[in-house]
Amino acid sequence: MKELVEYIVKALVDTPDEVSVSETSSESVIIVEVKVGAEDIGKVIGKEGRIANAIRTVTKAAAAKANKKVTVEIITD
Repeated sequence: MKELVEYIVKALVDTPDEVSVSETSSESVIIVEVKVGAEDIGKVIGKEGRIANAIRTVTKAAAAKANKKVTVEIITD
């Protein structure tokens, strides 16, 4: 899941070098944390959170194939 989220987020931002994605997993739950530069946070969240929700939807669909649950968290400073 980490690679999928990283690929999507790097395609959205202006400075892909500042993108940091970490993954924590347990038996059935995967938590993906995304950190981006301060100037790119709006591009990842989107208007009314639409882009963030789309990222979550895509990752949930991919995780469903593996019978896992995934949570995508966007970390702001």
